Amino acid sequence: MRLRHIEVIQALLQTGHAGTAAEWLQLSTAEVEARLREAESELGFMLFASVRGRLQATPEAKALQVEIGHIYEALEPVQRLADSLRQYLAPPLRITGTPPLAQQLLPQSFAALRRRLPDAPCTLFSEPTRDIVRRLLLRECDLGLSLHDPEHPDIHCQALAQGKLQLLAPHGWLQPKQKYVSLPDLAGQAMVGLEGQDPLSPALEHKLQALSPAPTVRTRVQTHQMMRSMVEAGEGLAIVDPFTALGARAAGLDACPLSPAVPVSLYALTYRHAPSPAAIQTLLALVTEQALAMLAG
Repeated sequence: MRLRHIEVIQALLQTGHAGTAAEWLQLSTAEVEARLREAESELGFMLFASVRGRLQATPEAKALQVEIGHIYEALEPVQRLADSLRQYLAPPLRITGTPPLAQQLLPQSFAALRRRLPDAPCTLFSEPTRDIVRRLLLRECDLGLSLHDPEHPDIHCQALAQGKLQLLAPHGWLQPKQKYVSLPDLAGQAMVGLEGQDPLSPALEHKLQALSPAPTVRTRVQTHQMMRSMVEAGEGLAIVDPFTALGARAAGLDACPLSPAVPVSLYALTYRHAPSPAAIQTLLALVTEQALAMLAG
């Protein structure tokens, strides 16, 4: 017997019906029946008999069933090796994003990518923009997502979507259906500050310090996610990016844009001198679609 005969016999033993076996094997019913006839002719005895519309295995077929099972067990390591080799030939997509994007935006985009490319291996990192640039320059990742343009000569920066900086406050601090918060409303308020260099902060910090009285900042943290945690703990108000605000609002905090608005852009960062895989272009389209939907909501 040949392997094509063995797989037909195994499928018929499992299903008892030529049509169902054909669906399993992605063959036509006629092909399944033809292979069965070939096997029976080669063996010199009948393997299945038709009984009330089903194919019933003969004693000879049942005797072969155990050995056929052994053959399929022996093929499993071959299949695992083939899967491993396929992943080696198609290296994983390596995506890195700043923490708000890695937590709020990329999971939904990856889920949509998986529906398009079910076998595409992916690796996701979360890190600040300066480290994203370093990874891209060292060819350690294929795509970076950030809310800042690093303005590096070897990094191609593409704007995908735009949102607004948001005020985070404990639940009930904002008025019902309040659509924005003006900067003078923050005069004298306890606020959580951002430590370190953040391109969104200097101009805004200057405007806040010009208020009378200026907001009180007793605690400074390194990321917008930590600012959200401090607001949840009752440490004060905070001004964060729109993606962090979306997660905070879903968790029960109040959030709304500042007035006048402070725009924030979502950027895709790639190494300028490297070709972009087709899967990256697919992911970029999905990220853009997801970001626009989230920011519109």
